[in-house]
Amino acid sequence: MIPLPSPIHYEAVLQLLEQQTLPIVRQDPLLAEQVQQLIISLRKAAAQQKQLEASCQQAHVDYEFRWSINQSESELATTEHSTVS
Repeated sequence: MIPLPSPIHYEAVLQLLEQQTLPIVRQDPLLAEQVQQLIISLRKAAAQQKQLEASCQQAHVDYEFRWSINQSESELATTEHSTVS
């Protein structure tokens, strides 16, 4: 089982940057550009993870979304994606 970050992690950070950070830094073009680049990078990372999930499904490799890096196998309250029908 491959552990992957829950997609909500990307969405939470993106919402913070877009809704709270970006409006504050708009007056400074350099900071605004850096935040925009960070947003682009996070969107790319989320898209790459979706590609990885699709590759896992095609290769019949199970994966699960994790909410924390400290989550143990016994504590998993995650969404598992089984490729076995």
